[in-house]
Amino acid sequence: MINTSSAKKAFSKLKGKAEKAVHRSLDQHVKLAVTGLSGSGKTAFITALVKHLTSQADDKNLPFFDVMQQKRHIATKVVPQQALTIPTFAYQNALGALLPHDGEPMWPASTERINTLRLAIKYQSGSGLRSHIAPQSTLYLDIIDYPGEWLLDLPMLEQSYQQWCAQQYALLVQQPRADKAQNFLSALNNLDLDAPVDEHALSEIAKLYQSLLVGLKKDTKLAMLQPGRMLMPGELQGAPLLLFFPVAEYDSEVIPGSNLAHLHKRFNAYVKEVVKPFYTQHFRHFDRQIVLVDVLSALNEGPETLHEQSAVIGQLLAHFNYGENSFIKRLFKPNIDKLLFAANKSDHISGEHHKDLALLLDSLVHEQANQLKFDGVKIETIAMSSIAATQPRKIIEQGKPLNCIYGKPLNEQQWLTYLPGQPPSRMLTKTEWPANGFEFLSFSPMPCPDKQLKHIRLDHVMQYLLGDKLT
Repeated sequence: MINTSSAKKAFSKLKGKAEKAVHRSLDQHVKLAVTGLSGSGKTAFITALVKHLTSQADDKNLPFFDVMQQKRHIATKVVPQQALTIPTFAYQNALGALLPHDGEPMWPASTERINTLRLAIKYQSGSGLRSHIAPQSTLYLDIIDYPGEWLLDLPMLEQSYQQWCAQQYALLVQQPRADKAQNFLSALNNLDLDAPVDEHALSEIAKLYQSLLVGLKKDTKLAMLQPGRMLMPGELQGAPLLLFFPVAEYDSEVIPGSNLAHLHKRFNAYVKEVVKPFYTQHFRHFDRQIVLVDVLSALNEGPETLHEQSAVIGQLLAHFNYGENSFIKRLFKPNIDKLLFAANKSDHISGEHHKDLALLLDSLVHEQANQLKFDGVKIETIAMSSIAATQPRKIIEQGKPLNCIYGKPLNEQQWLTYLPGQPPSRMLTKTEWPANGFEFLSFSPMPCPDKQLKHIRLDHVMQYLLGDKLT
């Protein structure tokens, strides 16, 4: 006898899979990975993207986004997400910080956990197969966001504890880390790695290491800060899993039951229980990706920080699936077929130098981009600001026009008209670096009486990432 209930469940499951396949075949579903290191502006980017798509008046505010420019956009709304175990992106909280009812606008809080948001974009079909099937279509856009700190751990998937130590310890004894690392390095020198495990001693040194990482994150723009969960532990706060740290070079032989053996054990457990599940659960089946980079802040700190940021971006990209996304691949194993590198906060410099900023970012990622292009991935580099915090101002000084910007520097009360420097258009060697370095200011968000967020080239970004899906 046929079990009717089981048959219905099987049919429902099969129908759901079929619908997903049809959506993918007609490009009605896009998963967008918003990637970037801590402080790169991911939360502001997502907030601006949602705000512009859900504002009916934004067809004039996004002139280079075809679906808006051609007035084919009908409406966009936030809809329930499918990933029921992942928190929803706190869009209203972020928007409320940027567009408060009273008080000064503030940048929204940084991402502290993985979250997602699903948008349904209804639009008038333009031409092609979709226009014959239905005059109106809906594109479902899943936006996935995660703490930049957690991304930093992905390279650990391919490292042993000994390899990780060799990399991290070498960084700690060099500037700009060495001065800040003295307390940790001193305590480490007093630890006998071959002695029987002393959990209290290991815990105290791990706390010093965590304090070091937190201080480096607060005071610098260094990118290689591992393990990332020490910076943003979430539910792992105080867990023994996080109580490990790098040590100096050591022989391959590890004495069972020793301090060193215990550090090995904790490192391996961290990679297995934290890093690997994060990767396998959240880093598959992306269709499009934007990598946000705060190049100006890295320039402020010098060539070491800029080169480290370039190296870390390369390591992160190695853990995403890339490749030409054909019809068959979309059905069974979708890959990222379009990647956009975005130098964010371009409004912090004069418009005439935006091209220099984009060229600098292009030189930072050139090696990785070349390989990805060979694999069939479409890649672009752009200078943009998802939320413009300054206004351009032209002033005359001694009869000469100067392209300045006007805004309120971060954590200050006075507004100023400021002539920013020119960023280099390529990576500089240490000998080429200016004697006085670079100094680019950071700015607070501007008040928006019309409740419309201003941007620079966000419409170009949206066209590149979504334009071909909305035809």
